[in-house]
Amino acid sequence: MAPVTLNKLVKRYGDLEVVHGIDLDVGDREFVALVGPSGCGKSTTLRMIAGLEDVSAGRIEIGGRLVNDLPPRSRNTSMVFQSYALYPHMTVRENMGFSLKIANRPKAEIEKRVAEAAAILDLGALLERRPSQLSGGQRQRVAMGRAIVRDPEVFLFDEPLSNLDAKLRTQMRTEIKKLHAKVQSTVIYVTHDQVEAMTLSDRIVIMRDGYIEQVGTPDEVFRRPATRFVAGFIGSPPMNFGEAMVDDGRLVFASGVALPIPRQFRSRVSAGQKVTFGLRPDDIYPTGHGIHSGEAAEVHAVELPVTITEPLGNETLVFARFGELDWVSRMLNPRPLAMGAPVGMSLDLSQAHLFSAETGKTLRG
Repeated sequence: MAPVTLNKLVKRYGDLEVVHGIDLDVGDREFVALVGPSGCGKSTTLRMIAGLEDVSAGRIEIGGRLVNDLPPRSRNTSMVFQSYALYPHMTVRENMGFSLKIANRPKAEIEKRVAEAAAILDLGALLERRPSQLSGGQRQRVAMGRAIVRDPEVFLFDEPLSNLDAKLRTQMRTEIKKLHAKVQSTVIYVTHDQVEAMTLSDRIVIMRDGYIEQVGTPDEVFRRPATRFVAGFIGSPPMNFGEAMVDDGRLVFASGVALPIPRQFRSRVSAGQKVTFGLRPDDIYPTGHGIHSGEAAEVHAVELPVTITEPLGNETLVFARFGELDWVSRMLNPRPLAMGAPVGMSLDLSQAHLFSAETGKTLRG
């Protein structure tokens, strides 16, 4: 059993505090992704768990054992870095078995563990090659193999795919998901890429400026974001936003255009209140050419001029002018749309979000 618990965890560099007393429980064999923009504290948090950074305050427990003062080698964790960190003069076999060699493990055990890891990652044909003879994806698989041979309780990944091109990142996401299914260890995975976090993890931890904004399943953070920041960070393309004032049962935007207050928020707002309205691109579509949300839909029809379109093959992103804002719609099987021409759009207000303009927190109950 290897749950990981962070309790009031703090990291300071001199007078600068970069992680502000965060709490997090990671279950045994759970895959948890720490995601957020650069500088949010996610990699620093991971390095504290690994023992590569000292803890300024708070507690880290792995498997119920306090590890704050233990060196990295005593925490039974294994870390996969962004830069692969392979020894260029060693073969794949030697790289994968090196940590066991310096731990004075028997040669037969090293060979057995390397063979098992190579089988899991399909590296058998590459064992006698050196890193310079491998592609970026192969090098990252070797780095993961080196972590597997140690048979750790916890795998720590620090943006392992950021050096790969888009096609390789997609392939390696699949490899990492297969790896977790096979080795069944606890995984804490740091990334700035919300697509990686959504596709790989059981739960996502969204961080911002050293704080945790929200923890939840991919579906929870996408459909019920706790803050405006989470709503804008999770989802591609990001959510459409607009600042509005509550007035006589309507949301009045700065440009003067207005929308009805969505049903689910009518009892939660009051006249004169400033709010941020949000609606995902999937919930705005040209009338008659979108996917209806069903009986619960609360569709509001508007006519908006098209400002630009971005064809993506199986779909097109349609940007339309709403007052002074450009809102984007995801349109499947699109019909031709002329730039500047008005087009009827359907806004499914049953899927809308409202956030406090002051705190950024959701107004949903």
